[in-house]
Amino acid sequence: MSYDPDNIFAKILKGEIPCHKIYEDENSFAFMDVMPQGEGHALVIPKLPSENLLTADADSLSELIKVVQKVAQAALEAFQADGVLVQQFNNPAAGQTVFHTHFHVVPRFEGVALQPHNGDMADGELLASNAAKYRALLET
Repeated sequence: MSYDPDNIFAKILKGEIPCHKIYEDENSFAFMDVMPQGEGHALVIPKLPSENLLTADADSLSELIKVVQKVAQAALEAFQADGVLVQQFNNPAAGQTVFHTHFHVVPRFEGVALQPHNGDMADGELLASNAAKYRALLET
């Protein structure tokens, strides 16, 4: 497998596709998942191209995981969640569908099941509102 510079996350990084950004630094970018499995579902990606964890630059990953942790901590507070799920998939057999390294950060609530990742896009106003909750904590 080789990196496709036209994958959807690469296009988001290039500004070719809009997103609801929640955080950005020199190495990382975080935004709302448009097909969330739960309220506040966010994605954290490296700016450096790589297909997945198995092919990513180790130094890039070490910086990325710091942002994953920061976003996960913000998820707990912003959504008053009971926990937070962090997921990362590698290769199609493991469920990876976008071939740019990414981590899912999903606030979790007791007794509330995850929604299926079935291609239904969330309401833009809801995504914007949830992104604002993250930014309020991450921009401080």
